[in-house]
Amino acid sequence: MKKIVSILLIVVLFSSCNEYQKALKSEDVGVKFELATKLYDSGKYSKAIRIFEQIAPAYRGKPQAEKLFYMFAQSYYKTKQYTLSGYQFESFVSGYPKSEKLQEAAYLGAKSYSMLSPVYSLDQTDTNKALDKLQTFIDNYPNSEYLAEANIAVKALSEKLEKKVYENAKGYNTISDFKAAIVALDNFVADYPGTPYKEDAMFYKLDSAYQLGINSIPSKMEERLNVAKTAQTNLIKFNAETKYKKEAEQMLARIEKDLQKFTK
Repeated sequence: MKKIVSILLIVVLFSSCNEYQKALKSEDVGVKFELATKLYDSGKYSKAIRIFEQIAPAYRGKPQAEKLFYMFAQSYYKTKQYTLSGYQFESFVSGYPKSEKLQEAAYLGAKSYSMLSPVYSLDQTDTNKALDKLQTFIDNYPNSEYLAEANIAVKALSEKLEKKVYENAKGYNTISDFKAAIVALDNFVADYPGTPYKEDAMFYKLDSAYQLGINSIPSKMEERLNVAKTAQTNLIKFNAETKYKKEAEQMLARIEKDLQKFTK
């Protein structure tokens, strides 16, 4: 019995493969469309894509075109080819503005770009593009059923950009470019006043000002030490029990000791 079932499965698979190969070579776009639809419905998106790519130009302007291009875009999306799905969904939206799939296509087009967003440490061009696309979707469809998902995606992408800016600012401290660190960390706190990295940014500004101050030439030391002292005061005001309390107190002790040289 098992042998018979195995043979039947082989026959079915062979017939299916044979049908697919015939469709690829066929000149009949109707045959291709029918098989591509069956492949799409059965979740065989990669195979469906090969046929959609062949027949898409021939179907532009035809009654079946809306269905074809929706399935085409979805197939790219399902196979995680997000650059292509983003492009196809955008084309669908512009080509079929009265489609019942319009909002879904608009959202999935924007989401496709968000799926291309890399980790925060890499170039964020795609993240910025995704934010633009998602914001356009939110503006165009403020009552969409996809609005909540779009807002969640915007928040996640915005947080990624925020982390990127913070890490870049902190990076100046890491490489001992303390002047640049002070400016960059000040700008970061000003641009992101509610950031969860504020305490960290304030500490690394303090550390940068401290390192700059204690290593300065005598003519600049007093001014720079006072900048560091102000940074220490601001950190403690922000959070008296900061996780950097021990380091901040040690820095303050050294700052005050060095400042005594200028009171004699």
